[in-house]
Amino acid sequence: MKPVVSIIMGSTSDLPVMEKAAKFFDEMEIPFEMNALSAHRTPVEVEAFAKEAAGRGLKVIIAGAGMAAALPGVIAANTTLPVIGVPIKGMLDGLDAMLSIIQMPPGIPVATVGVNGAQNAAILAAQMLSLADEGLALRLAGYKENLKQKIVKANTELADVKYKFKCN
Repeated sequence: MKPVVSIIMGSTSDLPVMEKAAKFFDEMEIPFEMNALSAHRTPVEVEAFAKEAAGRGLKVIIAGAGMAAALPGVIAANTTLPVIGVPIKGMLDGLDAMLSIIQMPPGIPVATVGVNGAQNAAILAAQMLSLADEGLALRLAGYKENLKQKIVKANTELADVKYKFKCN
């Protein structure tokens, strides 16, 4: 099995956030790899990773980073693959990381999800991959239908919640 998605995080302290992406990929049966690389502490390794990613068969890269959050941008600067940035909540509730990731210069795009939004990053990556994988597209459709059914069920259960002035 060869990975088609890479999950990169600035340090293993980001794992509690980034593992949500890994769990989603397991659920969707998408081969992935997971590594810790730092734009500031291992810059040579980050550049080499990004430059070699497409040649290794990767299709999408998810990069999570906090504070200065340079990792997604440095990766995007060194590859033509789509990069999805995940701002990690830190010093300023993740606002610092989010602004660092979304404010990329022209020509170096990084798709950015919400703070600690690794699961949404994985879903976005899966949607990209599903353009060329009908089986994955069907699994994603099932996943989305399940989301719908959870809300339909929750709404039905709300009917049993009683309040003095509740009309439904």
